[in-house]
Amino acid sequence: MSPLTESLLKYDSPVLVSKTTDGKSPKGRLLRVSPQQPVSSTPVPPPPKPKSISSEATKQEYDDILHAILPPREWMEGNKLWVQQVSSAPCTRTDIICLEELLDTKLQQRQARETGICPVRRELYSQCFDELIRQVTINCAERGLLLLRVRDEIQMTIAAYQTLYESSVAFNMRKALQAEQGKVDMEERISELENEKQDLKKQLNEQKAKWDANEKRENEKRQVEEKKHAEEIQFLKRTNQQLKTQLEGIITPKK
Repeated sequence: MSPLTESLLKYDSPVLVSKTTDGKSPKGRLLRVSPQQPVSSTPVPPPPKPKSISSEATKQEYDDILHAILPPREWMEGNKLWVQQVSSAPCTRTDIICLEELLDTKLQQRQARETGICPVRRELYSQCFDELIRQVTINCAERGLLLLRVRDEIQMTIAAYQTLYESSVAFNMRKALQAEQGKVDMEERISELENEKQDLKKQLNEQKAKWDANEKRENEKRQVEEKKHAEEIQFLKRTNQQLKTQLEGIITPKK
């Protein structure tokens, strides 16, 4: 039998539940319970003295409550079913001291964190609390039921905090992804604007080059026109002077 994980909760010896295959139909299989250890050949001790019916009923009721609070654990090995119930043996002061020492040992062996969120530490303390519930229930079932309510309330609160934590983590992840996507979009927009800026600069440089070329051409054209105009003026002045001289020569009488 492969051993289960050792727990701080005290269990009885495992019991093997074997299935017989005498019948052809699975519904006709019978179940028999056999202890894990072989039957001893020593003489059987005499049975204990019978207790009162009230005491037996109270003990059976306490056992039923204990097994309802802390159900037995089951596992399969091949085609064999093993069942292990919690122990109904009362505890002593020595058991409490050993439980505390075992808890400290398990915390150290499994390297549980002393602070913060630690599943290992929570699991060990949960097992220790179940063991305390078992010990209390054996002596007082009502007190054990009250501790069960406390345990369930604590577990429900922890589950609520865990759900809230997971939802907040998921919310933060969505926001981070949205921010990352927004960053990518913004970087793409910046790249587009940079390209547009470069295109506009290129167009501006081309327009400046055209304007400079046009200005140079217009200046050259103006200079040519001014030079031509000046030459025409000089030509007209010379012509006017010649005509004036000729006119004066005609008008002035000869001596």
